[in-house]
Amino acid sequence: MRGLTAGVVLLLAAGTAHAQLPVPTARPPRADTVSARDTVKVPPFRIQPPISPLGAFARSMLLPGWGQAVLGRRVTGAVFVFWEGITLTMTLKAAHQLGYLEDIGDVERVESKKQEIQDWAVMLVFNHLVAGAEAFVSAYLWDFPVELDTRTLGDGAVGLGLRVRY
Repeated sequence: MRGLTAGVVLLLAAGTAHAQLPVPTARPPRADTVSARDTVKVPPFRIQPPISPLGAFARSMLLPGWGQAVLGRRVTGAVFVFWEGITLTMTLKAAHQLGYLEDIGDVERVESKKQEIQDWAVMLVFNHLVAGAEAFVSAYLWDFPVELDTRTLGDGAVGLGLRVRY
């Protein structure tokens, strides 16, 4: 009986000890820190270009050089406009010559003239694609701080290097 009494006392003590432990309750809700305003203003790490990359791409696909001009790359834009003029002029010239060759009945030169028109038309389309891709990449790299620089060195030679803007 002594063993039974000791066991009951232990059970009662364990039940009493368990009852004395704090019961976990729900935590109070924390304040929302996401919507709180920052007290320290941090400048943006990237300066946004004047137009989006897709906007520059679309402009240069419509008119090669337009996206480059908006991004301040006027020389590159002028090169695309110049090449557009050359390819368009040569396509129209070859088409006019093809009409003349068909009128006079020169069958042997007609096929080569058709091939020439196709070649110039491919160059025209290629110019649009390259101008659009170049404008797209230029918009992404608009604030990239490295420029290509040329200088006259001490011995009179011309050096080519990278200039880093801060």
